[in-house]
Amino acid sequence: MEKSFDRKLAEIQKNPDSRAFILVDAKDPDLAWGISCTGENRLKKASLPAFKSKQEFYTDIRQLVKQATLDMLLASISTMDVLARQERLFQDSPVTPAVRYNDTSDIWLARGSSYTHSPSRPFATSNLRQAVYGTAKPAAGQKPHLDLGLYSMTFNDDLDSDLRTLEAFRAFREQAELEGVRYFLEIFDPNMAGAVAADELPGFINDQIVRCLAGVPMQARPVFLKIVYHGPAALEELVSHDSSLVVGILGGSSGTTYDAFKLIAEAQKYGARAATFGRKIKNAEDPLTFVEMLRHIVDGDLTPKQAVKSYHSALQSMKLKPWRSLEDDLQLTDKNLKYLK
Repeated sequence: MEKSFDRKLAEIQKNPDSRAFILVDAKDPDLAWGISCTGENRLKKASLPAFKSKQEFYTDIRQLVKQATLDMLLASISTMDVLARQERLFQDSPVTPAVRYNDTSDIWLARGSSYTHSPSRPFATSNLRQAVYGTAKPAAGQKPHLDLGLYSMTFNDDLDSDLRTLEAFRAFREQAELEGVRYFLEIFDPNMAGAVAADELPGFINDQIVRCLAGVPMQARPVFLKIVYHGPAALEELVSHDSSLVVGILGGSSGTTYDAFKLIAEAQKYGARAATFGRKIKNAEDPLTFVEMLRHIVDGDLTPKQAVKSYHSALQSMKLKPWRSLEDDLQLTDKNLKYLK
């Protein structure tokens, strides 16, 4: 089956002004939070564990893939080993499976840990062959179930730390070419408080992206970028610098429903052609309806405020109690959209 991601990516590359928009759900939080990654048990009964089981988490993913509104679903290698390899969940689906190739120390968020207080260090639990084939020794003629993944980097304006990050990126790209796999590139903001002044941060990130890709041949470049949205000026600067770069945003923390819907609309308006939302989808009252609203927004069918109202109407029809009143859910609280206030 044709994958909507490949079709839209080709359309965007052919016409950067295309309204085609790639929606990604990041279902890889087990590489960051551990037990709590699956989300809370919403029934909140004393007899239930605080968090969903991994198997319940898989069920959530199956439902999203069956819905076929997303273009890509990103997960950990262990999750895709079950869903993509064993179950062949994506075989007859327009949704593209992808894995997180590396898990740098700035996303090591175990309870009681303090790793994020140190500059990010590059690390990958599995090598690319294991990610692609599920084993370091694939059988002769074995075809991979996965050929796309996320690679992330974090720059802290620290020479030793940033050098290690770039050296690991170089080694990854070489291995990716040898294994014949594609990647999209995530550039996190610095994980060290005060590493870069707030007013310099958007320019710092843009310059790091351009600089780290300048020495990379075209065939080894990422298929798209995933970055924090720092407002229209920074996004337009990056998009207008090189039309061959497909720029996407990451979702960040949950916030209100209007935060999420306004974020994706504003990012699209100023040049983003992809969005990767994780917690915003996982923590929604009804993730399937939430994703439907995201699609309506990027397709131009609904404004963010209309989508919030439609979302609440759908929750009411399903007899699901919203986390916030409609009035509260229409408030803008995302600091990255503060320029709108």
